[in-house]
Amino acid sequence: MNPDVPPPWAPPGDTNEPARQSGESSPPGYGAPPPGPYGYAPPSDPSGPQGYGTAPGPQGYGTPPPGYGPPPGPVRAEAGARYDEQGRNGQGGRFGWLGELSLVLLLIVVSIVVVSVIAGILAAVLDAGPASADSEVFFENPVADMAFQLAGIAVCIPVVLWGARYLGKRPAGTVSSVLGRLRWRWLGLCAAVAVPLIILQFGALLAWTWGDEGGGPAGDGFPGWTSFLLTLALLGALVPFQAAAEEYVFRGWLVQVIGRVVRSPWPAVVLASLLFALAHGFGELSGFILLFYSALWWGWLVIRTGGLEAVITLHVANNLLALGLAAGFGELASTETAADAPWQAMVLEFVFAPLYCLVIARLADRRGVERVSL
Repeated sequence: MNPDVPPPWAPPGDTNEPARQSGESSPPGYGAPPPGPYGYAPPSDPSGPQGYGTAPGPQGYGTPPPGYGPPPGPVRAEAGARYDEQGRNGQGGRFGWLGELSLVLLLIVVSIVVVSVIAGILAAVLDAGPASADSEVFFENPVADMAFQLAGIAVCIPVVLWGARYLGKRPAGTVSSVLGRLRWRWLGLCAAVAVPLIILQFGALLAWTWGDEGGGPAGDGFPGWTSFLLTLALLGALVPFQAAAEEYVFRGWLVQVIGRVVRSPWPAVVLASLLFALAHGFGELSGFILLFYSALWWGWLVIRTGGLEAVITLHVANNLLALGLAAGFGELASTETAADAPWQAMVLEFVFAPLYCLVIARLADRRGVERVSL
C-alpha cells in the first residue's frame, strides 16, 4: 500500500500527505467538503433563491404543500364580472352557495328575534308595554317602538357582510359595489336626484288623496316641536341603516348568492323582488304590486350601475320622508306598511320608479361609473 495515499476508511484529515502551502487547492475529498447536496453548500446570496445557506422564509423552508400555512384570504371574482357575479370566485364548491344562503337566512331570523326579545324585556322591566295584551307593538310609546323596529332590521347589515366574507370567502365590500366599497361621491350624486324626486312624488300623492275617504292624515295631530324634533333626530340616525339593510339583503347579498349558480341576473332579481314584497306583509293588492314593481326596477339599476348606492339613497329618502310625515301627523303608532299603499300610490310608482332609474342610469354613463369589477 502506498503510504502517501490514505485508506478509504480513514477519516478526513487523517493523511500522511505533507501540509500544503497557503493558496494551494486540495483535491476533492481533502480539506473542505465538496459542494453538493451531501456536503456544506457554499454561502448563497441572501437576495437569491432560497437554498441551503439561507434562512427559512415566512412559511418555513421552501414552499409548503397544500393545506399548510396560513389560510387563504378573501378571493374576488375575475375582472369584468357584473355585480350579480361577484360571488363567482371559485370558492366553496358546487353547493357552497346553498350553505351560505341557509346559514345567513337563519342568522337574520335569529338576529331579529334577539332584538325583539330585548325590546320585550325592556318594555316589561320599564313597565312601558302596551295596555292591550293583543297589541302588535312592544312599547306604548310609538317612537320607542319604532326605534326597535328599525334596529331589528338594521342588524341584517353585519350578518350579510359576515356571510359574504366568511361563507362566500370574498371581500365583504363586494356586496356594496363592484369596486369592493361604497362609492360615496356617487352616492351623494344619487341623493341629489333622489331627494327632490321623492318630495315631488309624495306631494303628488298627498294632493291626489287629500280629502278622499281614508286619505289624508288620520293620526293624533302634531305632537309639539320638542317631541317632533327629537323624533326626527332618532329617525335620521336609524332609518339610513334600516333602509340600507333591506337593500343589502334583497338587492345585494341575495342577488349575488343566487348569481353564483345562474348566468343571467334576472332570475335573482325577480326572486329577490318577490321576497322583498312579501317581507312587507300582506296588505292591499295595490301595495304588493307597488313593492314588486319598484323592486324590479331597483334590481335592474343595481346591475346597471354596479352597486347599491343609487337604491340606498332612494330608499332612505323615501323612508325618511314617509316616517317624518307620520311623526308630524302623529301617525307613528300605525301598523300599516308599504304593503297597504292605496292604488294612487301604485299609479304614481309606475311613473316615478322608471323615471328615477333611467335618470340615474344616464348619469352613471356620463360619469363613467363602473358596472363591472376591475
